[in-house]
Amino acid sequence: MKRIATSLIAATLALASAPLLLPATAHAESLRVKVKQEQQYNMPKRGMTMDQVKREYGAPLKVLATRGGSSKHQPPIHRWEYSKYIVYFEYSHVIHSVLRTPGPHSL
Repeated sequence: MKRIATSLIAATLALASAPLLLPATAHAESLRVKVKQEQQYNMPKRGMTMDQVKREYGAPLKVLATRGGSSKHQPPIHRWEYSKYIVYFEYSHVIHSVLRTPGPHSL
């Protein structure tokens, strides 16, 4: 009897937690797809300087406000927007480029 009760409790917990696991899997898969797209797209690479990015990709459409820079442990992060991607710089070097994706409130 105790064995049956334990099995029922375990089965109930497993079924109850299943919906919690599905969204994480779906989100992880969408991230994999986005990373694959970014790898195939011609964007500035890590380590390029601001001057190299301007020469190779042109001037950004928009230069966003600099964030950080208040200490050596929080360096200034510059963000440049292009039509299809955003480039992030630490000081004057690229640290990451990401494809622009519509936000949750865009139509």
